Amino acid sequence: MLRSNLNALLEWKEKPGHKPLILNGIRQVGKTWLMKEFGRTAYKNTAYILLEKSPRLQELFSGDMDVQRILRGLELEIDGKIEPGNTLIIFDEIQECPDAIISLKYFNENAPQYDIIAAGSLLGVSLHKDISFPVGKVEFMNLYPLNFLEFLTAIGEEKQNELIKSHDWKMINIFKEKIILNLKMYFFTGGMPEVVKEFSNNRDYNLARKIQNDILNSYQNDFSKHIPAGDLQKTLLIWDSIPVQLSKENKKFIYKNAHKNATAASYETSLRWLEYCGLVSRIDRISKPALPLKGYANTGAFKLFMCDIGLLSAISGLNARTIIEGDAMFTEFKGALTEQFVCQELKHFKNSVTAYWTNESATAEIDFVLQMEGEIIPIEVKSSINLKAKSLSVYREKFKPKTEVRTSLANYNKQNNLYDIPLYAISELERIFHE
Repeated sequence: MLRSNLNALLEWKEKPGHKPLILNGIRQVGKTWLMKEFGRTAYKNTAYILLEKSPRLQELFSGDMDVQRILRGLELEIDGKIEPGNTLIIFDEIQECPDAIISLKYFNENAPQYDIIAAGSLLGVSLHKDISFPVGKVEFMNLYPLNFLEFLTAIGEEKQNELIKSHDWKMINIFKEKIILNLKMYFFTGGMPEVVKEFSNNRDYNLARKIQNDILNSYQNDFSKHIPAGDLQKTLLIWDSIPVQLSKENKKFIYKNAHKNATAASYETSLRWLEYCGLVSRIDRISKPALPLKGYANTGAFKLFMCDIGLLSAISGLNARTIIEGDAMFTEFKGALTEQFVCQELKHFKNSVTAYWTNESATAEIDFVLQMEGEIIPIEVKSSINLKAKSLSVYREKFKPKTEVRTSLANYNKQNNLYDIPLYAISELERIFHE
């Protein structure tokens, strides 16, 4: 399964003075596979260290932080040599050994020649109040569910991936119905690696849904394991309310939709748990599209999206028949799945910030406002091929943006500074701008 993060990991490896890398991502998003595949393809050897349920390794890291002593212990653990430049050291489930997290600082300071990648549940890491996190001594990389182009390659449709990346819009238009059919599949399956792998093998929607439900259950078990009892029930209420929140015309998150007595003051901590472990994306409303975007955010008004469109489909109870019933998939829940899809695709852009905008009377709304490369870009999401864009007109009149984007199932078009980009090509937005 080809992941674009492999290229980013190669860039990290080749960068002079790189620090130990922490790979962030929700459970079952493919962190272990990615680390091992990177070790297999970019190094002579891999020292894979699973820190979960290993008293021996716990004891190894609990002593002094003599890096050479730790390395000798790791060589004994793997029964092999660890050579600088030739061996990738992987610390998996690092949250189970807080002292291993601390050791990353000493590897960076005293043995920077060793390449180290660590991954684990940040939700678990957050509970270790007594550890000194190695701030400034590590680098971070985010791993998200497969985006649509990665999904195409994973299901054997690499030619469609290449076609979209070619920006040959005339050819794309000829084959767009085939692409849209796969986009519908992606709306149902999402990008969790195990779901995509099994779906690629047998095209069984029922099996895909079963795996998704298993993943959702594992997340709830994780809540019980890590989240303090006082916050657990509130966290579950917020989590379960997300489909209801997104099904409304105004998708702004309302605490009372989670529980009739819920308030921001009493539920904010529980919401932060979901954010911290990467299971939700919080998109704040801005009062003005200006740099920096975060400086104009109203943190009391926001939308809440899930980590994966397939998991949203599952938790919403969407039937697989929706896949073959025209374009119903794109208008289901008042376009909630379409907005979820765009949000998910935008998260793959590096060094970007995403928000949304409404006017004071709330009669006009821009679904997403993207800060990227020093520019602020309004993005209006349309279901099906409907290109009426009243809100974008209001925004245009008020702020005179340099670049505007409208994304839908309509064909690609550029008129003045307005880009019509098909939903299935929204991940190419940055490259389209540079043409």
